[in-house]
Amino acid sequence: MTVSEKQSMLCPNCNKLISRDEPRCPHCGIANPGAWWKNNILVKGFSQEDQVIRVIIYINIGMYALSLFLYPISLGLSSPLNALSPHNNSLLLLGATGTIPIEQLNRWWTILSANYLHGSLLHIIFNMIALRQLGTLILHIYGIYRMIIIYTLTGVIGYLVSYLADVRFTIGASAAVCGLIGAALYYGKHRGGTFGEAIYKQVFGWLIGLFFIGMMPNINNWGHGGGVLAGILMGFLLGYPEKRRERLLDKTLAGVCIGATVLVLAWALLTGIYYRLFGG
Repeated sequence: MTVSEKQSMLCPNCNKLISRDEPRCPHCGIANPGAWWKNNILVKGFSQEDQVIRVIIYINIGMYALSLFLYPISLGLSSPLNALSPHNNSLLLLGATGTIPIEQLNRWWTILSANYLHGSLLHIIFNMIALRQLGTLILHIYGIYRMIIIYTLTGVIGYLVSYLADVRFTIGASAAVCGLIGAALYYGKHRGGTFGEAIYKQVFGWLIGLFFIGMMPNINNWGHGGGVLAGILMGFLLGYPEKRRERLLDKTLAGVCIGATVLVLAWALLTGIYYRLFGG
């Protein structure tokens, strides 16, 4: 490697090749592009888009498996809808949300952790299939960083809405998945054209399916509706590549979302396991 190659880098904002000691990127104008905090792993560390979806799915599966082991489980042999249902105590310890955890235990952080918990085998299978399909679509039309922001914040907003609607105890990735639906609806309608219209029609089918699912018992329609509306709002606020390319702010906010998720889930795991082992 030559000296010039060692002194070169990709701008963290526009990904153009520049000199590491540039005071300002000559392409996009960002100040101090070589600063360490603009090149840390949270800002630059996403290299393979498909890995992001897989990691989210693996985390959901891991949390579900742990919830099955903390307390004796219900096999749910009488109904496939309830097969392998974790005990409510497990879900509470690991971060289920709603008015009970928030008001009685002051666990506001559960509006984030609840997105990674599920109440049965069928519940997690359905949500992970939807996440795989819709997450891949959002990655394609919004980009990896905006997808992370949309998934995280719409899940949080969806559960905040359900809390305000007095939902007592709730879990599942569906609030965040519905956020992906909302963001895709906004993209298809706002972009227009043949491609935008195709996206809109495809995702509108998911919305119709969501309506019928909402007729089933014990479905958190407030969380679903809040997620969809939050996704539309995020799509409007964040934009998409044809409107503007991803900026350092998008990458930083995605890093914050990842950091917050890691901290909240780590806290849920540590406190949940500790209480189960030593708290009775």
